[in-house]
Order: sequence, then structure tokens, then C-alpha cells
Amino acid sequence: MTDLTIRGRSGSLGWWRFGVFAAPGLLVYGTLVAVPVALSLGYSLTDRNPFRPPATWVAFDNYRLLLTDPDFLRTLGNTAILTLIVTIVPNVLGLAVALLLDRPARLYRWLRTVFFAPVVLSSVVVSVIWQALLNDGGLLNRALGEAGVGSPPGWLSDPDLALYSVGWIISWQMLGFCTVVYLAGLQGVPQSLREAAALDGAGPLRQFRAVTWPLLAPAVTINTVMLMITGFKVYDHVQVITNGGPGSGTTATIAFDIIRTGFTGNRVGYASAMATVMLIVIAVVSAIALRLLQRREVSL
Repeated sequence: MTDLTIRGRSGSLGWWRFGVFAAPGLLVYGTLVAVPVALSLGYSLTDRNPFRPPATWVAFDNYRLLLTDPDFLRTLGNTAILTLIVTIVPNVLGLAVALLLDRPARLYRWLRTVFFAPVVLSSVVVSVIWQALLNDGGLLNRALGEAGVGSPPGWLSDPDLALYSVGWIISWQMLGFCTVVYLAGLQGVPQSLREAAALDGAGPLRQFRAVTWPLLAPAVTINTVMLMITGFKVYDHVQVITNGGPGSGTTATIAFDIIRTGFTGNRVGYASAMATVMLIVIAVVSAIALRLLQRREVSL
């Protein structure tokens, strides 16, 4: 038997083993991701309604309708605002908290756990807690009233404030995630570089700008992309806290509108078109952000 034959059989055996190893993961991915996405894309080209069969082929009519649908355009704007809030606020505050907690003492290790705790809580639990705090008769407004504020803000009932209140709640829950990622990045900064910068006369701010911040580029990439995806797919917070209100769709997001249109309005075809648009937007924006942030990592 030649060496070529042995290598050929060894290679075939390797591919067979790889296939056996990868098959469960591919099966789960296909069942839970690929097949639903393909079905949704197919439904988006019809007027499917589970209570009015059979479905009729409408081609791209659903997509054309989306471009002129004021409700969808409003939810798209709401989603963009929420995404900006959720991307910026936890990133900035998470970095600040990580810098404060980047110390070896036991107290700071305990505080890391405290800050990370909201991340592992259910979004529904977090939403119920904050709804009790921020509603018109909630703890915050009662405290403001006792402090002498005559007309406390309607954090969840004022159309001008409700969307930003929801953004704050999501940011609060994601703060711990950003903090942990930045802490991991800070602990990867070589102490020798900081000491060398200090010997050169650099103060804390200069050390952060010249040494720490460039080496945190991978952490910035992870947090930014994850937060952007989180902001785009917000549903449960809106459902529990405001149910899309106050008023008509003031805090409704694309994900919220998809569920409402598909399961409440039974317009599965139209909801599938909305889901396809959301998938494309998330994929494009995330890819652009990832490319730009990874290019910054390489340049540093």
C-alpha cells in the first residue's frame, strides 16, 4: 500500500469524523435558524394568514407596502433611537465602572458580581421591577413628590420620555456585560507598559489614552456589536413595560411590531417581510460596524 493511499484513507477518515462531530450542531442550526429563516423569506412573498387559507403569491408587494407604511417607519425610527442609546450608554458607563473596579481587593471582586447580576436576570423580571419604580405612582415619583417636586415626570406615560426610559432600563441591564468585558480587557494590558509610561512622566489620563485605550480595541468591538444587536431586537422590555405605548406606537420597535402583526393581526406574510427587513438591517449594520472596529484593531 503506497503512502498516497494511506494518506487518502486517513484524510477520508478525518472528514468522516469531522462530519460525525459537526452533525448535531449543524442539525440544531438548520432546525432552529436556517429553516425558519427560509420559511419566513418564503412567507414574506405571500399574503399568508393562518385563518384565511390558502396563501396567495404577492411577490414583493409586502416590501413595497413597508416603504410607505407610517407605522413601520415609526417603529424603525424608534428602533434606531433605542439602538443608539443601548449602544452608547452601557459602553461608556461600563468602561467607567470597569476602570473603578480594576483592583485586586476582595471588595471590588464582590462589586463585580453585583454589577453583573442584572445581566443574568430575566428581561421580564427586570422590566416588572423598573415598571414599578417608574410608573406615575411608583417609588421614584413618590420620592420626588416628597422632595418637593410638584409634578414629577411621567417616565412611562409621557410620549416624549417613554422611549428614553425604556432605553435606560435596557442599558442598565446590559451595563454589567460591558463592565465584565472591559475588565477582561484591562486585565490583559501588560503592567510593564503602564510602568514604562509612568516612568516617562505620563499621568493617569495620558496612560489611559496612550496605553490602555488602544489595547481595549477588541473589547470595544465585542461590546459595540453585541449592544447593537441587542438594541435592534428589543421586544420583551417594550411588551412588559409599555406595550408599545403610551399612545399609538410611541415605544413600539420592529420586533414588537412583528409579533403584534403576525400573532395578533394574523398577517403572517406581512410580518415575515418585516422580519426579513430587520434581519437584513441587523446583518448590514453589524457587518459594517465589525469591519470598521476590526480595522481599528489592526491599525493599533
